[in-house]
Amino acid sequence: MTRTAIGVDIGGTNIRAARVAVDGRILARARSESSSDPEQVLSRVESLIAEIDDPTVEGIGIGVPGQVDFAARRVLSGGYVDLSGLPVCERIEARFERKVVIDNDGSMALVAEARCGAAAGKRHVAMLTIGTGIGGAVLADGAIFRGARVAGQLGHIVVDPSGLPCKCGRRGCVETQSSGTSLRRHIQDAGLPSSTTAADLLAGRDAGNAVATQVLRAWASPLRAAINGLAAAIAPEMVVIGGGLGNAMVSALLDHVETSPWFTYAIVGAKLGDDAGVIGAALAALPQPLPKRLVMVNGVPASGKSSVTAILARETGWPLLSLDAVKEPFLAEIDGVDRPFNRKLGRASMKAMFAILRDAPAGTTLIMDAWFGFQPREFVQELIDGSGVDKVTEIWCSAPPETIGARYAARASNRLPGHPGAEYATELVALAARAEPFGCEAVLTVETTGTIDVQAVKQFLEKSFAEGRARPSTT
Repeated sequence: MTRTAIGVDIGGTNIRAARVAVDGRILARARSESSSDPEQVLSRVESLIAEIDDPTVEGIGIGVPGQVDFAARRVLSGGYVDLSGLPVCERIEARFERKVVIDNDGSMALVAEARCGAAAGKRHVAMLTIGTGIGGAVLADGAIFRGARVAGQLGHIVVDPSGLPCKCGRRGCVETQSSGTSLRRHIQDAGLPSSTTAADLLAGRDAGNAVATQVLRAWASPLRAAINGLAAAIAPEMVVIGGGLGNAMVSALLDHVETSPWFTYAIVGAKLGDDAGVIGAALAALPQPLPKRLVMVNGVPASGKSSVTAILARETGWPLLSLDAVKEPFLAEIDGVDRPFNRKLGRASMKAMFAILRDAPAGTTLIMDAWFGFQPREFVQELIDGSGVDKVTEIWCSAPPETIGARYAARASNRLPGHPGAEYATELVALAARAEPFGCEAVLTVETTGTIDVQAVKQFLEKSFAEGRARPSTT
C-alpha cells in the first residue's frame, strides 16, 4: 500500500490541501478560499482534509503564514491569517486521529523543493515565497534552520527603515515592498488598471514600456536587496523563489544582477510552483526512512585498507566489517587450508558481510574493508543489490606496486596458515599494477604511503552521500 500524508498550505488568498505520496507525487487535491477569520480558516482546513482523506494517510502537515514554534507545535503569530489563538494541532488530531506537524509555510515549501524540486541535492539553500505576503526559510547543512526558535522569517528583512509599517511591528520589511499585495499597490500608484497582472508588466517591459519597467523595478529591487543581505549572512548555494508570483519575480529580478565578486549563488524559480507548500507539508508529516549507506574501502592486499578503515571508523563512529576479521577465526580453526579453499572462504565471508548489512536497520552507515576485486564484479554487484543499501561510495587505497609487495612480504610470516606466503609478493606487485576500483559513481583514491587526510575523506563522503550518489552502475 502506498504511504501517503495530507499537506495543507494556508495562504492569505487560498487554502490548498493535497494527499501526497512519499516520493512527492500529488494523488488528490482540494482547495477553498482563505479568510481573515481564523476560526473560519480552521473549519475550512478540516473540510478540505476530510474531502481527500483515505486509509493510506499516515500523517497531516500544515503550513501557516507567520511564526511557528515547530518543536512545541504552536502558531506564535500571523500576518494575513493569524491562527495563534487556536489549538490547531489538537483540533485536527482529535478529529482525524493522525499525527499533525505544523510549521511556517516557507519552511514547508523549502522541504518540498529540497526533497524533490529545484534544490534537490543541495545542502545550503534560502527560499522566498512571493504571495499575498512573503514567506521564507533557510536550509543549513541539509536541515531547516530554526535558530533559537523561529528563524527563517525572511519576509521581515528590513530593506527601508523609514518605509511602510509592517504587520510585524517594524517598518520597511521586504514584505511591504515585494509581496503580491505590494505589487497591486505599485500598479495602482503607477495609474495602471487594477486588472494589470505581473505577466502584463513583464510583457510591457520586454516591449520597452517605461511604466511597466518602473513598476517591476519598484517591486523587485527591495527583494534583490534582501537577497544580497541574506547571501552575505548565510552564503547559500542557491536562492529559490517560489509562491504564486515566484516565476514572475525571477523574471523581474533579471534586471537586478549581483555585481559583487564576493558573493556567488544561483537564483532559480521553484520547480514545484504553488504545489510546493502542500507537498512539503505532507512530506514533513511523512518522513522518508533514513538511507542505508555503504562505504567500500577497496584495494589489493597490503594497499593500506586496514589503516584507512580504522581511522575512518574512529573518526565517524560508523561500524566496520573487515573481510579478514570475518575469515580469520575460521582459518584458525580449520586445518590444511590451501589457497583455493582460502578464496572460497573469502567468498563466503563476503556473503556474510553483506548479509549483516542487509539485516542492519535503516539509517546504518557501514564501512566494509575488503579487496572486492578478488571476485567477479557480477558477484559483488549481486551482493550489493541484495543488501538493501541505498547509497554506496568507494575509497580506493593505493600505493606503488613495489611498496605493496614489500609490505606483504614483511608481514607474511605473521599471518595464519591458509594465506599465501612471502612468495606471493611478486604476484601481488603485478596485480597492484593492473588493479582498478570497483567503479562506484563517486570514488576517492587515497595514497597510503603518506599521512592520510582524514578530513578530506570525510568531506568526500559527506558530499557524495548528500548528492545522492547511488549504487555502482552495472553497465
